[in-house]
Amino acid sequence: MSTHSNSRLLASPLLILTAWCIAGCTAAFGPGYTIEKQEIRVHFAPAPEPRILLDAEYKLGNTGNQPLSELEIRLPGLRRFHLSNPRSTWDGVEVTIATSPANPRNNAITLPQPWLVSSVHTLHLSVEVDRATDDKSLSFASDAFFLPAEGWSPELLPARGAFATGGVPPKKWELEVRVPETFEVHASGEPPKKRRSGGEVYIRAVQTAKDRYPFVIAGNYKTAQIGDGKQNVFLWTRATQEAGSLRRASDALQQTTHAYDDAFGTRSKDGGPIWIVECPVTTGCFTNSSTLNALSAPANGAAGANDANTAKAEMVSFDTLLADLSGGAQELATTAGPSLAASWLGYGKNPAFFEQDPPLYALPAFAAAIGRDATNGPTGRNNTIRSALRTIPKNPEQGKKETPAVIRAKSFLFFYALQDRYGAEVFRRATSHMFYARQGRGFDLDDLIAAFDQEAHQNLAQFVRAWMKRPGVPEEFRARYEKDSAVSAVTSKEATP
Repeated sequence: MSTHSNSRLLASPLLILTAWCIAGCTAAFGPGYTIEKQEIRVHFAPAPEPRILLDAEYKLGNTGNQPLSELEIRLPGLRRFHLSNPRSTWDGVEVTIATSPANPRNNAITLPQPWLVSSVHTLHLSVEVDRATDDKSLSFASDAFFLPAEGWSPELLPARGAFATGGVPPKKWELEVRVPETFEVHASGEPPKKRRSGGEVYIRAVQTAKDRYPFVIAGNYKTAQIGDGKQNVFLWTRATQEAGSLRRASDALQQTTHAYDDAFGTRSKDGGPIWIVECPVTTGCFTNSSTLNALSAPANGAAGANDANTAKAEMVSFDTLLADLSGGAQELATTAGPSLAASWLGYGKNPAFFEQDPPLYALPAFAAAIGRDATNGPTGRNNTIRSALRTIPKNPEQGKKETPAVIRAKSFLFFYALQDRYGAEVFRRATSHMFYARQGRGFDLDDLIAAFDQEAHQNLAQFVRAWMKRPGVPEEFRARYEKDSAVSAVTSKEATP
């Protein structure tokens, strides 16, 4: 047989596969199913003991090429949630939820009979979330609770096997929240529909592809609107706040959000308000392993310190932040500002953003410092830089590996140096371009370099090498800020009577 004939035969399967995909890829290549309809219901029961009832129903069609004997699911994470009474039915027949042999984090449901190709069945899941008994798990009060935009809703997983599919929610599905009628409710999804019955309010919100991770926040909150027309903020607190305290908090928060706008561009092309909500229960409100904790770095510019014990706020969705407001509304900007920076850095839109290598891993700490600098007055920026410079040796030993603390400090200062070199406007355009261009895909140092090359029309790679590939920091950068410090000290001394 000729080589040409062999090539033609080898290409045939690929041509057939291509033809099928052009025709709509209706032919299945492995086991799988489709979620035709989905509804998740959240019921908060305040008495006799507060608990959250989760209820999910799915209409499922076998769209694979073979019958299925089991279904793999993932219930809310046991590390964050205390669960009880998990139950499941298949077409109304109770089935057992067991630990998956393939992955102990998952659960497996053995079906009562083979799930035939093209057949449609109804799966029902229910579980109760109880209040936490430790300081690491999510807890709630009898008059307020929240479910963050990750990990609380049941998740259906793909079938197992080659070319397996399944588990993808439909383009639109419904989230129902049922709470006491006195509760305020903020949830993901399109504008909700409400009805009242028996002392409770039922809220139904249609979820779309952009609501991949649904969330719910509800409680007997006192609400206030602060901020300005450029960025409105809804503040939900457990107690009514004094008008003067709210005004001061609003002014400080405006300074912070305007600083983020100036540094990174507007928060979102879609705009929309921000919710800052007081934690129902401070204990367990924040995740100790949260990748956003770097944003809670102290105001002295500690180069991205990541101390979980200092966490006072945390983003729980793109537009909502939970905060410890036990110190009162007057501390709002200090408490919420650093974590709020996550909204400007693509929270929920840029995968693994907070798991970068140097210098990008310090960008969250830099964003946090910008907010703090704005509220600390004209000298705030310089004081932050000088504080971080003290972490870095003036005369580093050549060839000696730098410590993690020094690398973190250099990475933190690297972004201030970028602002100094290219100017605030180019910095804003470049970072904004990178955030939006890489939505949903994540980004790395190469993307940062490309964005600055485009906006500044200069090669950033050489600048990066000067900062990150050599020990210490460029001498001209250190000299600039230490000189400013000396001038400030002399001026202060001369002004002293």
